[in-house]
Order: sequence, then C-alpha cells, then structure tokens
Amino acid sequence: MTTHRIASIMRRDSPTLTPDMPIRRAVAILLEAKAAAAPVLGEDGQMVGILTQKDCFRPALHASYHQEWSGQVADQMSRDVVSVQASDDVIRVAEMFLSHPHRVFPVVDGAALVGIVHRSDVLSLLLREG
Repeated sequence: MTTHRIASIMRRDSPTLTPDMPIRRAVAILLEAKAAAAPVLGEDGQMVGILTQKDCFRPALHASYHQEWSGQVADQMSRDVVSVQASDDVIRVAEMFLSHPHRVFPVVDGAALVGIVHRSDVLSLLLREG
C-alpha cells in the first residue's frame, strides 16, 4: 500500500463551535452539516474541546422532558481531545480508530486545527488501496 498522509483525505470544511455557543444551536449545526462531531475553538482559535452527537443526547433529552433547552457547548464537550497530525500516516490513524471509540479525529498541524478525519474516510482509502 502506498503511504498516504491524513492531510490527503481529511475534510477541511467541517463546522467548528465555540464554548459559549448555546447547545441547541450547536446541535442544529452538527445535524445540518451531517457531522458526527465538531471541534470547539476558544477565542484564540485554539482547540479547547470536541462536541459529538452523542454528547448532545443528554441536553436533547432534558429539553424533551422540560420543554426547554439549556446550557452551552462548554457544559457538554469533551476537553480531552484525541487528535492526529496532518502528516500522520493513514495506517497509524487506522490503528488509532481500532483503539478509540471515536468516529472522527480533529486534524492538527502543530497546534493549529486544519481539518477533521472520519473513520469512514480512512476505511474507504483502505478499501481502495487494499
């Protein structure tokens, strides 16, 4: 298999969120973009967390019980983010998907967020190359 870097298959157009964004707005953004997750960026543009669709179930259920949405992205996001480097080899990232339950990893170049890679993108490449 030819060596492929994550930069060659990552998605550059994924949505990003902010910690102070109302959770209802964040859920709408994820669903509209058909995104499994979105990185959360602080005021300085640095990644401070990630919000997944799964993270959104608790506030969505709360809203269905109480007929009101409450809270912000910061209340639900994961702060311990597993990310990959744009220069990482696809095989290494495929192995990471085996050992983590995540569907997506944010892709960084140094500390800067440059995209997101989906488990399905890696699997698709492995199928084409295999």
